Amino acid sequence: MTATDKAALRAQALAARDKGGDQDALTQALIAALAPHRGRVLSGYWPMRGEPDPRPAMEAHDGPLCLPVVPGKAVPLVFRQWQGEPLVPGPFGTFHPAESQPVLTPQVLIVPLVGFDRQGNRIGYGGGYYDRTLQLLRESGPVAAIGLAFAVQQLPAIPAEPFDQPLDLIVTDRGCMVPCR
Repeated sequence: MTATDKAALRAQALAARDKGGDQDALTQALIAALAPHRGRVLSGYWPMRGEPDPRPAMEAHDGPLCLPVVPGKAVPLVFRQWQGEPLVPGPFGTFHPAESQPVLTPQVLIVPLVGFDRQGNRIGYGGGYYDRTLQLLRESGPVAAIGLAFAVQQLPAIPAEPFDQPLDLIVTDRGCMVPCR
């Protein structure tokens, strides 16, 4: 897949995401998807650029919460505990917990995305942060990667490259989808 192909898929999915979806239905579906992970360390994200909002489902989670921190270019994410305290601005328009918060290792990740397909492939903003991070976490043990998107962000196919990390579950405002690989 060329960079031009990815850019076209990204533009298509972003245009669809701009149309939005049913945030209340998405929240209920995500709460249900997270229920089996009670007690586990959950990483969510602070939404930006029109991303679906995972925060209501994160607040309902019975277990430790953390948010990703971008520590530098082309490196895995770090996750810091978050208990509702104010966040600090990070690179690329992100917000994350302060450096004073402890680093946690998530067992379940709510993964933001631009587009997804039925096979569990995702396309993000192009930095590869979640692919690097999921690879590292999966080398250490089981981790559940849950993609969160509005159903309109589904693409017919996203060609997977060797370094791409697939999603284990995709939650949309139309329900949960287990990827068919």
